[in-house]
Amino acid sequence: MKYPKEYLDEIKLRLKVSQVVGKTVKLKKRGKEFIGLSPFKNEKSPSFTVNDQKEFYHCFSSSEHGNIFDFLMKTRSIGFGEAVKILAAEAGMQPYRFSNFDKKKELRFQNYKNIYKDYLDNFHTELTNFKNKEALDYLNLRNINNNIIKEFRLGFVPWKNNFYENLLAKYSAEDISLTGLYYKNEKSGKYIDRFNSRIIFPINTINGDTIAFGGRIIKESKLAKYINSPETEFYKKGNTIFNLDKAKDCRAETNEVVIVEGYMDVVSVYSSGIKNVISNSGTALTERQIDTIWKFFSDPVICLDGDLSGQNASLRIAEKLLPFINENNKIYFSIMPEGSDPDDFIKINGKEKFINLLKEKSIIQSFIWNHFLNKIDKNNPFEISKFEKEIKRVCYSIKDETLKKYVLEDFLDKIKKLTPIQNSKRIYTNFKNYNKKNYYVLNETKKLYKKKDHLSKIQLKEFSIIFIMFHYLKIALQKAEELSNIEFFSQSNENLKNDILKYLKADEDNNTFKTKILSGHEKLMKEIQENSTIQIILANKNDNSVSELLDELLIELKELKNQKKIESLEKDLVNNLDENSYSELIKLKSQLNRE
Repeated sequence: MKYPKEYLDEIKLRLKVSQVVGKTVKLKKRGKEFIGLSPFKNEKSPSFTVNDQKEFYHCFSSSEHGNIFDFLMKTRSIGFGEAVKILAAEAGMQPYRFSNFDKKKELRFQNYKNIYKDYLDNFHTELTNFKNKEALDYLNLRNINNNIIKEFRLGFVPWKNNFYENLLAKYSAEDISLTGLYYKNEKSGKYIDRFNSRIIFPINTINGDTIAFGGRIIKESKLAKYINSPETEFYKKGNTIFNLDKAKDCRAETNEVVIVEGYMDVVSVYSSGIKNVISNSGTALTERQIDTIWKFFSDPVICLDGDLSGQNASLRIAEKLLPFINENNKIYFSIMPEGSDPDDFIKINGKEKFINLLKEKSIIQSFIWNHFLNKIDKNNPFEISKFEKEIKRVCYSIKDETLKKYVLEDFLDKIKKLTPIQNSKRIYTNFKNYNKKNYYVLNETKKLYKKKDHLSKIQLKEFSIIFIMFHYLKIALQKAEELSNIEFFSQSNENLKNDILKYLKADEDNNTFKTKILSGHEKLMKEIQENSTIQIILANKNDNSVSELLDELLIELKELKNQKKIESLEKDLVNNLDENSYSELIKLKSQLNRE
């Protein structure tokens, strides 16, 4: 049995030829085409080309030519039916089943499409043959010219028209009822045209078949400004995207598509020359819709109205779709000026300014961050705490585990910079350092700094700690446990530190203690004495001040050691993404931020 043409066409529309072929052949972009080595013949120079726009591949060395179905059949040695099943699954479509039920459904669909076609043909003619000047004037006033009216096949449905009788001459009342174009008046028993007195915007499948309408009233009325066809067996709002049938032709030129709120926004932006524009037909963008969009455009830009409802809708979409992003499929947001929509903006400011506005887009996670951040008092730790919980909640929804880690880490790094406690600590540290300074210390330490250029920051911290331990035995004994728990980076320094602690705990007198230390570590102690700037700072300090200074040195040494580990782990991760290394990296960074 044959597959319906519409089913096969939708598979071809959802999958680029380069996407299918690229899994077998290494392709390189060259202009509008891709080139690669032939999968049908051994060759050194590439003669194999792929054209996404024309939906075919061609091999000049073997003369093989065809579409995505042909490619799978020839490269995998499978039948047409198997190729269809594989590609349908890749395109995110349900497998086609040949049953009596499906045959009847296919027949209903053909009648459904034919009714919509006849209806549209009639009311498109009503609009374009100047019988309804009022509707034409309305569109022209909105800068929608006759060429755009014809390209979108816009129509106008006059009040109390009798086209229902015309349809009854060709189709059954049941078939017409299934389209949702008419509803029954319970009092009169007559069928009423749902789109009376409205301009109609055809809502098409990816193949270009009309399956629903959006309608816009042209006069001031108590009726709703916009209406849609009701959902039917063949029209589901959450699956359908307005104008994707036209916009998809831009996919060879750009990875971006602009998603606006309404039909008129689409038509207005399109008529300005920006063809890659679509709409979600007035509903919240669904997972199914974004998945379909990603089949054609990897970087959609959501650009809803600038009023409060538009921005709230943007946030709902962002939170709903964040779970599905990954390194290949992203979502961006462009913020319209307050009170403005794309239709008005482009009329007042023109195409170029609208393009510039789109260039200022924010990637989805940044959009969410900025939205929540703008709602809090950044100097209030309670609000920051609530903000962090909200950000984590949103971030944890990302399904791609690797991406989730990096987005969360980025968020947490930003949050740390907001924390008032962090800022206070930095100010306090700077204030303490300022109080300690005096010209005598500066002049003396300049001389020592010239001698110690070859030493690292960690080495100098360790030297300072050992200097205090050697000269302030009572304080070293009080801090013995803390000193035992920290491991020095230099093994020679570590050995010296452990010997000092060992002799201290042995409770030997000062002279015996110092003699033993110097005899075992004479060269190192001499180097410490020459390079420890701490000896200048300690002049005239009481025991409490020395103890505080030792505490600071121990904290700073821990931070330096953590930073060194972080740098080492980050280098490792560049070459090899290791789960354990990543977990350790996150842990170290968290510790560093807490200290």
